[in-house]
Amino acid sequence: MSSADLFLKFNSLPEDLRKKVLAYMESLLTGQPKPEEPPKKRIAGLMNGKIWIADDFDAPLDDFKEYME
Repeated sequence: MSSADLFLKFNSLPEDLRKKVLAYMESLLTGQPKPEEPPKKRIAGLMNGKIWIADDFDAPLDDFKEYME
């Protein structure tokens, strides 16, 4: 891939991605690890009411009765 191809691809990126590419290139040149984005904040209770466990979850299964004797 030629420098001209790289330049064209780089210029076709949106501004925010260009900044990320530049930061990555600088980290490669300096030998420092790539700067990581902060993790997204979690929202507690987002799945409330959508997940449930059956009342007989811990009950023995009929299929395994012969092995449990």
